[in-house]
Amino acid sequence: MRAVDGHTAAAGSARVRQRRRAVAELGEAMRVLVETATATEVPSDDLDRAAEGIRQAAALLGQRLRDRSTVSSADDLLDGVRMFNPVTGSGSALAPPLHIEQAGDLTIGTCTLGLAFEGPPSYAHGGMSALLLDQLLGYAVSASGHPGMTVRLDTSYRAPVPLQTPLRLTARVSAIDGRRVTASGAIATAAEPDTVLVAATGTFVALSADQARRLFGAIWDAGNRDSDSRAG
Repeated sequence: MRAVDGHTAAAGSARVRQRRRAVAELGEAMRVLVETATATEVPSDDLDRAAEGIRQAAALLGQRLRDRSTVSSADDLLDGVRMFNPVTGSGSALAPPLHIEQAGDLTIGTCTLGLAFEGPPSYAHGGMSALLLDQLLGYAVSASGHPGMTVRLDTSYRAPVPLQTPLRLTARVSAIDGRRVTASGAIATAAEPDTVLVAATGTFVALSADQARRLFGAIWDAGNRDSDSRAG
């Protein structure tokens, strides 16, 4: 493997930035498409025409695909960049997306759920609340310096979460016991942040080296091979 000079590194960084911009642009377009398709009441003929256009776009995107063992070229696992994360990823049509900030030991998330996430009419599906909280609790655990994987998530639904309403989520670590970390969090509306709609407590456990290798070794090895190929 040859050393990468400054010019090559800069060019590589520029390509990654361009890729991430394009991925985020596509992700936003797909989120608009999903939400619009969920809410539309246009005639069936218009639905048929739209479906054909979407199939054509899918054929274009499908000319080059990755599999589950290949990390996206827009991602950086070491820096925590996951463009297609289904909760926070700007490139994901599935993500609201949830925007997260850290304020001391408090992790704060904000998002608005559209009609695509509907469970009971006008309210979010309960599984979406669990998904949001699992993500936010995991972020809080990582921010504490003790990252781990979810082994338990206890969720309490106190009131339905309204759609098309700005939400405020909070989480913080409550206990650290060796490799095991506990965090608690809640969902509220931005207008009434003190009224908890959904609460959750999660337990996270740091992976041992053997566990990490068993679960993710193939992905890391593939990433290293790709890096060597680009640098060589």
